[in-house]
Amino acid sequence: MVLADFNEATLEAAASQLRGEGHDVLTQRVDVSDRASVAALADAAAAAGRVTHVAHTAGLSPVQAPTDAILHVDLLGVAHALDEFARVIAPGGAGVVIASMAGHFAIGTLPAEAEQALAATPTDELLGLPFLAQLPNPGAAYSIAKRANHLRVRAAAAGAWAAAGARVNSISPGVISTPMGQEELAGESGAQMRGMIQASATKRLGTPDDIAAAAAFLLDPQQASFITGTDLLVDGGAVAGVRASGMLG
Repeated sequence: MVLADFNEATLEAAASQLRGEGHDVLTQRVDVSDRASVAALADAAAAAGRVTHVAHTAGLSPVQAPTDAILHVDLLGVAHALDEFARVIAPGGAGVVIASMAGHFAIGTLPAEAEQALAATPTDELLGLPFLAQLPNPGAAYSIAKRANHLRVRAAAAGAWAAAGARVNSISPGVISTPMGQEELAGESGAQMRGMIQASATKRLGTPDDIAAAAAFLLDPQQASFITGTDLLVDGGAVAGVRASGMLG
């Protein structure tokens, strides 16, 4: 396993735990907003052996970061990972990108030409799209970035990843009981998020295990070999509940 993170202390703590459980772990610090850093990670993974599974989980939420940082990590970072790991993914391999249910709430808020631009603009030009400079706040940037994740995964699945003989999908978690999720619940949008949970079918927070199980399914060549270019919404029914109740108008 090649494990990467921006924070070296977090990286080493996770690696130490996994090694203690018997896993063979290599580590590398990575800044997903920097193409060269992601390329170096992809090359290191390829040097370690066949790259058969890729899980991209890096992300910043509105309570954690300003608009510019969110666009660099959540939007540009995913584009870098899709580009660079397409070079090294093994035939029959698979990737998964962690997006967000926020991307589903952004559906229909952008004109078709803006969605096409998010899907197809070359990665090095992505942050130059004019409408990104007009986003009013970090929450809007987060939603648009996560919608872009859906669109770029779809494009990659039909493009570079297909050419490599590999699959790639995204997962859109709902409100998950992680440190990031707890920060958001304690922030300005906390009341709205709790309302979404109550409007959902399950009426509970998601767990990291819920998302890990979804990722394991999509990465499995036996269970999901016919699934690529799609987004799996793992939100306990929150989006369905919001749509049914008209909470967003």
